[in-house]
Amino acid sequence: MAGSRVVVGYDGSDFSMQALDWALDECELRHAQLTVAHAWSWPYGEASEEAKLHLRKAAEHVLQHGADCARSSSAVGDVVADLYEGSAAERLVELSVGARLVVVGSRGLGAPARSVVGSVAGHVTAGAQAPVVVVRGPGPIPAEAEPGPIVLGLTSATPEDAMEFAFAEAALRGLRLTALHAVDLQEPEWGMKVAPPPCLDQLAEAVRERMDDRLAAWRDRHPGIHVEIRTVIASARDALRTASGGAALLVVGADRAGPGGQLGTVARAMTETALCPVAVVPAGRPSGKGI
Repeated sequence: MAGSRVVVGYDGSDFSMQALDWALDECELRHAQLTVAHAWSWPYGEASEEAKLHLRKAAEHVLQHGADCARSSSAVGDVVADLYEGSAAERLVELSVGARLVVVGSRGLGAPARSVVGSVAGHVTAGAQAPVVVVRGPGPIPAEAEPGPIVLGLTSATPEDAMEFAFAEAALRGLRLTALHAVDLQEPEWGMKVAPPPCLDQLAEAVRERMDDRLAAWRDRHPGIHVEIRTVIASARDALRTASGGAALLVVGADRAGPGGQLGTVARAMTETALCPVAVVPAGRPSGKGI
């Protein structure tokens, strides 16, 4: 059945083990198949076929370990191992076609880690046809016995698919949902500060009413979900990062732009700085109604 797969990138690291834990949780909640994907390539130029064969065998061992962990530590009945010679990011984008979800890990600390995110998670979130969860934060996943809410970053441009995904996750996990909109009052240049406008409360209330209208259909479809609507006077990046500190999952639209489909600046920043796992959801994905 289309959309019945969850795909996870696995390389044997602690970060990919966190991603595997999250993917297994999703598979159990959604009764989905799991594809454990591992990519390898020879990085040293010309080499004998025997040398490359040794590296391939090592890659097979890593992949088998991940698949065995998945089978022995969960109730997921269908685990497929996918070994690929080439780019891990490109393979995960390929596997996203028809999948419900792609899950990747993130080292998530410092500039070197951002370069890793840029080469794998950034490429996948920018190109995948399915939602991509970048698993961030310390410790095992899920990390808490009483997890926080699903936080949805909501703007006028947030795709319906992102709202659908956020409500579906809240329903599957039995969590409350916080819809968060940031009202960014730009300060003038040269560091000159001004007092907030006197109509700030009215502005926040007007934004809240528009958010409530956007969410009305989804609230009707999921009457059992407690929904909190919040407006925050801050930049979107600051507001979402702060909210991620107490969240089980942060959901943002992919907001892809430009000829190369680069990820939007806010979504990209969240994959690099959020304090919890981040779901980046593209608009118009083929499997959207299967979630």
